[in-house]
Amino acid sequence: MLTTERLLLRAFTLADAPDLQRLLNTREVALNTLRIPFPYPDGEAERWISTHETHKDDHAFAITLRRTEELIGCVGLHMKPDHDHAELGYWIGVPYWGLGYATEAAAVVVRFGFETLALNRIFAMHFSRNPASGRVLQKIGMRHEGTLRQHLKKWDEYVDLECYAILRNDFQSLRA
Repeated sequence: MLTTERLLLRAFTLADAPDLQRLLNTREVALNTLRIPFPYPDGEAERWISTHETHKDDHAFAITLRRTEELIGCVGLHMKPDHDHAELGYWIGVPYWGLGYATEAAAVVVRFGFETLALNRIFAMHFSRNPASGRVLQKIGMRHEGTLRQHLKKWDEYVDLECYAILRNDFQSLRA
């Protein structure tokens, strides 16, 4: 469990499935994520939550508001232990966009990655059409490393990916 001034990041439980389904079943969230379909299928939230115990190299956190415990999104690290690095991923439900929650959640997960998991590098990628995600990554100290042109295909459209990363040394310098 991780906490910030406004957020509590915790493991998902099956009780989160209805809220997860509701938040993910929006075209806006699915449009800017690779693996989230739209419409979001019934039963998929329960299936996805049930996979967490078997994926030991993943750390997925439910982003909830501290005051109300309301689920507002997800943030996590997909680890590659042999390389001491992880990919940061996140999404926030549409009603909670523009309030700084993604930045707050991503920052505490990056700290967890370096201080608890002893990672050397954390990277993230976002679709070029989603510049708000790039601003989140910049605010948490990541550097833009390049653009992968037409790297992925989402809904029959080729999309560019913006690549960002932060190294342990960068993180330590920012904390000093």
